[in-house]
Amino acid sequence: MIILIFIVVLWYGGLFFQTFFLHRYAAHQTFTMSKLTERIVFILTWFFQGSNYLSAYGYGVMHRMHHAYADTEKDPHSPKYDLSVFSMMWRTKTIYTEINKEQIFVEPKFTKNVPQWKRFDAFASSWYSRVAWGIGYFAFFLAFTTAWWQWLFFPVALFMAPIHGVIINWYGHIYGYVNFKSKDTSKNLFKFDFLMMGEGYHNNHHKHSSRANFGGVRWHEIDVTYLIMLLLNKIGVIQLKPNTIKVQRDF
Repeated sequence: MIILIFIVVLWYGGLFFQTFFLHRYAAHQTFTMSKLTERIVFILTWFFQGSNYLSAYGYGVMHRMHHAYADTEKDPHSPKYDLSVFSMMWRTKTIYTEINKEQIFVEPKFTKNVPQWKRFDAFASSWYSRVAWGIGYFAFFLAFTTAWWQWLFFPVALFMAPIHGVIINWYGHIYGYVNFKSKDTSKNLFKFDFLMMGEGYHNNHHKHSSRANFGGVRWHEIDVTYLIMLLLNKIGVIQLKPNTIKVQRDF
């Protein structure tokens, strides 16, 4: 039971900071926060993502490129141009690393105002950090595993962020329904997205990428992350931008 709780905490903790901080803040800047709060969120992202830590800069820039080039040869990840999930994720990893380490030229429109904390990213993205987290996960499993099948969750803990990426960037472009016609293959993967905290409303997001609320087009599309953001906005931790809240419908 403890192992299952641990996996759930890792799943939703890492996912929340991915969609809240890396996606809606770094990539799309749907809200603002103080520099101190931003640094705290950097650290919390590392704490909850652990061995899966993703840089706000690398993620933010790459995600902007995904929107600009969705389902074309320049898309960092697309089922349309990758033969398998594994080839897509490997290409995604390569492009992300090149962006994060500034090894390739990126047009200024993709890097504008994307948060970057180089010294912290260098530490949090290092193999020392990733291996240390992996050893910590292994020690936790060793201490609390009560049945052999619980070890099947160990690789899930190690590769949580790539699994999240596969669900949205692969399956979210293959399965689901659409609210809006678009030039790409984005789809809403879930009618009620409890599994991905709003990220599953992929078609909605591709149509209105600057919106803080990924759901809200149909009555059953409840974006859990957005509800948390409303609370954080109300208590003053973040400041939602007014033009990111409006829900638009094409029907």
